[in-house]
Amino acid sequence: MVSGPGLLLVWLYGVMVVGALSRSLYQISTEFDRAPLAYSLSAAAAVVYAFITYALVRGGEAARKVARVCCAVELAGVLAVGTWTLVRPESFPDATVWSDFGMGYLFIPVVLPVTGMLWLRHRR
Repeated sequence: MVSGPGLLLVWLYGVMVVGALSRSLYQISTEFDRAPLAYSLSAAAAVVYAFITYALVRGGEAARKVARVCCAVELAGVLAVGTWTLVRPESFPDATVWSDFGMGYLFIPVVLPVTGMLWLRHRR
């Protein structure tokens, strides 16, 4: 059972799943030709968030390892896409969840994986 700070982490990841998934599904279904890369990256972010949420809820050593890897992938994605959107903004006619290091989501996408990895390390 997840409790304390872990419960907040699960809740935040759950909110990010809903936000990223609903945004990407709407954009992919209504205007995919406008910014296919941005919308696909938002969908990929939703999948990563879902894996992390599931692994945190499941618990156990194997799930924690999966969650750590997913958090690292998430952080790498946020840093890569965030840098890419600053250096080559014309590549993204519309924002992704990870654009500008998650500025549209109050920078939660860049803070969440770091927090997740620290919590997972502490819970060992």
